[in-house]
Amino acid sequence: MIYDYIIVGTGIAGLNAARLIPKTKNVLVLCKKSPWECNTFYAQGGIATAVDQNDVPSHISDTLTAGVNFNNKEAVEVLSENSYECLYDLIDHGLEFDLNDKLELAFTKEAAHSRSRILHADGDATGRMMHLFLLQECKHSIVPNAVVNDLLIEDGICYGVQYFTSETEELTAYAHNTIIASGGIGSLYRYHTNSTTIAGEVQGICLEKGLILKDMEMMQFHPTVFKGTSFARKSLLSEALRGEGAYVVDENNYRFLFDYHKDGELAPRDIVSRAIFDYSNKTDLQVYLSFDKFEKNFFRKRFPNIYLNLEDLGYDLPFEKVPISPAFHYAMGGIQTDLNAKVLNTKNLYAIGEVACTGVHGANRLASNSLLEGIVFSKKAVEDIAKNNFKINKKDYSKKLRKYTRNKDIDKDIKNLLRKIMWDSAAIVREKKKLTASLKQINSFLEEDVGRLLHLRLLTAKSILLAAIDRKKSLGAHFIKEKEC
Repeated sequence: MIYDYIIVGTGIAGLNAARLIPKTKNVLVLCKKSPWECNTFYAQGGIATAVDQNDVPSHISDTLTAGVNFNNKEAVEVLSENSYECLYDLIDHGLEFDLNDKLELAFTKEAAHSRSRILHADGDATGRMMHLFLLQECKHSIVPNAVVNDLLIEDGICYGVQYFTSETEELTAYAHNTIIASGGIGSLYRYHTNSTTIAGEVQGICLEKGLILKDMEMMQFHPTVFKGTSFARKSLLSEALRGEGAYVVDENNYRFLFDYHKDGELAPRDIVSRAIFDYSNKTDLQVYLSFDKFEKNFFRKRFPNIYLNLEDLGYDLPFEKVPISPAFHYAMGGIQTDLNAKVLNTKNLYAIGEVACTGVHGANRLASNSLLEGIVFSKKAVEDIAKNNFKINKKDYSKKLRKYTRNKDIDKDIKNLLRKIMWDSAAIVREKKKLTASLKQINSFLEEDVGRLLHLRLLTAKSILLAAIDRKKSLGAHFIKEKEC
């Protein structure tokens, strides 16, 4: 059997692609665990959009400024020019965003945006509400617990995928077109905000196949995550909190961020993250997020999920401060694609969402552009596939299918070391000496007899380290510490 489409991943990009593919098509949608174990489900912040045609130049400008003009400007133009059409398509099909007192769309402002252009759903659960809506709209079967371990690529044509369905069972599926929407690399880091399913394995497969990963040094760290748990995955405290009045203080109630940037809490994320990291190291003082500018009923209505989550942990908001620190959040880099989301040097392989790199985010993603990217470029991918109408001939794939071992006994210890290595060397502040030492250690791990999934993670981690070493000067989220005198 040959599917018309295989979609790898059930976040916003994968599910929106599935929504746009006609029900008459034969589509296989694979997800690593359950469909809601993805970054979209955990996204508290909103979705950005140009408010109207007049706002497009401003949205483009803000995106380029946040990205330190390292962006692919054409990709940014595609993102912004298609933004409100894609959003209103969702609204027309029944997705409900929050409204203001006049029952109009309630646009809000977030860091580094020059105007209010962020939409939210259920206050601080935009990702979750969009994800649930797209799940309901999905006309195709979703296969859970399907972990992709190989892409069947020959002469630039992707014939399908291999995937684990259990610890020992592997299946192969063929398709005329394959869409990768598997997300970023969060679980490579010791502290992160991502779903635990997000670990960069598909990026590792692409490296094996000679496909290009772009801007892999550009990793974004969210400045405000709740510090009071022992889990690797940290609870996000949305950018929107600071956009609407929350502010950062030390244990003496000093707002130190203005010492680092004139915009304080509303400076770009990389600057806020580095400021908190630097200040904590220099002073050894605990850092907090304060909400005392909020009125309680407003806070409960605007941020209901954050309110309840922190209440469960014993905090009375907005009257109490909560301890915070930065954590890994988002990969600007990924599988390089063209403006139609097609993977470079392939004929029928597409990558959308965080796994992809069109260059739209540059060196630092503008707040709330990620959900928008998933919506816009999934639409571009589906349109391009329909236009090209590419068909594979299964008999043309001549390579022998490999049998992989999913996990091995030594994997757990190496995974834990990998997370620590990446956090210590390729995180908020980087030093060439540490990066080089970490690369040597990753190379030694790659010589070990490890399981398939860990091997792919190690390849992706290596690509991040190599890209960070190659970029000699600080740029956006990539910050190299200069030698001390």
